[in-house]
Amino acid sequence: MADSAVPLSFRSDEIDRDALEQLASVLDIQAERPGIRRLRAWSHDALHLEPGEHTLDIGSGTGSETRTMARAVGAAGRAIGLDPNPGMVLLARERTEAARSTAQFVVGTAYSLPFATGSLDAVRCERVFQHLTEPERAAAEVARVVKPGGRAVILDSDWGTAILHPGDPDVLARITDVMLTNTANPYSGRLLPGQLTRAGLVVEDTGSQALMQEPGDATGPLVTMMMDAAVAEGAISPAERRALLEQLESGAHTGDFHMSVTMFGYLARKP
Repeated sequence: MADSAVPLSFRSDEIDRDALEQLASVLDIQAERPGIRRLRAWSHDALHLEPGEHTLDIGSGTGSETRTMARAVGAAGRAIGLDPNPGMVLLARERTEAARSTAQFVVGTAYSLPFATGSLDAVRCERVFQHLTEPERAAAEVARVVKPGGRAVILDSDWGTAILHPGDPDVLARITDVMLTNTANPYSGRLLPGQLTRAGLVVEDTGSQALMQEPGDATGPLVTMMMDAAVAEGAISPAERRALLEQLESGAHTGDFHMSVTMFGYLARKP
């Protein structure tokens, strides 16, 4: 097991608190979306944690789901969140202390989990694999640390299912192509079953949820970021960007707006 006393390679006075709070605010807003809440509930039901179990939450972010896991395993168990962002680990610890939770947090990556082989009863991982250039390596790490009979729930988006409406289909397609090109593992949602199986795990159950954006997101940070990237790469012109923003804003006001991506979850067990 990871030792919570292991010194971490960051200091609180070196962390950009404004940037950290901005990121945490985005994650908090996402956590309240119905689609995220439903799929997270499915993930915890599928894992079915028992008191006394040792568990890991990969990509723990603000720590909300690690704290849920800590409540399930109780004082006799252990719930550890792992995140590559030192600032996010610090924030998760602060929130956990305020909540008087027993959850613990360490800095680390999915490629090298700081746990002994076969030492964990259960692993949970949400929206991490889409950012990995070597997802097979991460799947092998999950399989390594889970004990025989243990289980893992891996949740991820498949950006090939992204929908944005209204707008010129050709312009939207060019924006989507740029997004897919700039995402390390954009089709993660559909690729996970094969990756987990090749790692030696057996997929036993699946879940899915379309993550719907609100009309207020029509011209929000995610949409504008996608458009700006497409303009920067020459995929769309500034004029096409302006026209699309106007179409989306009009659609949001008239109820003719849709933005979503489908997220998939897989429950796998180690034989």
